[in-house]
Amino acid sequence: MGASSEQSDIVSIYMGAEDVKIILFGATGMVGQGVLRECLRDPEVERVLVIGRSSIGIQDEMVREIVHRDFLDFSSIEDQLGGYDACFFCLGVSSVGMEEQAYTRVTYDFTMAAAQVLAKQNPGMTFIYVSGTGTDSSEQGRLMWARVKGKTENALFKLPLKAYMFRPGYIQPLGGIKSKTKLYGALYSVVGVFYPMLLAMFPKYVTTSEQVGRAMICVAKRGAAKRWLENDDINHCCDDGAA
Repeated sequence: MGASSEQSDIVSIYMGAEDVKIILFGATGMVGQGVLRECLRDPEVERVLVIGRSSIGIQDEMVREIVHRDFLDFSSIEDQLGGYDACFFCLGVSSVGMEEQAYTRVTYDFTMAAAQVLAKQNPGMTFIYVSGTGTDSSEQGRLMWARVKGKTENALFKLPLKAYMFRPGYIQPLGGIKSKTKLYGALYSVVGVFYPMLLAMFPKYVTTSEQVGRAMICVAKRGAAKRWLENDDINHCCDDGAA
């Protein structure tokens, strides 16, 4: 079962709006790149701890990096994960061509292994999980990826965290950010030309890497009125300080 209906109405306000300390997973992916870029541009983000299986290759005094290979076991670095206000979990993989077991390992198992350690080290921290439009909270639907994402969302709500689920639709990368997948990179280049038209025609289903990053930071600073943020919520998250 998903989180109770009352959870969607909870307003979780993070009072310390300045000097936000963030842990970021998935910084080498397209979404993660965009989120990191916005973190580095925000004067109220004090530092970012990037955790990944490979180095991001960025030298910045705001950024600390831990290269960690085993995303099912964070015990060896657990003592380095305390003292943070928020986690932006942008790690993900396309379900195309994947069996459910393999997709679940990356999508559910990796996420929960990290979240459980962070809940222990930083109880009550804001945890933002990048899910997607169409995620299945019932866990019973026909689409495999949607069921697994829904299972992950539901499990995160059970932890002692201020958990928020970001469900973006189409994300247009900005600021020179590129997808690691060549096919997707070519697609974004083509669609980018038509993005203004898409935004005009389908404003509730498209967003940008900048908007996603800014919305995450806004939620980390002051919470949001919803626990699930759909595409339109993300686009207007920073408007008047509320999602």
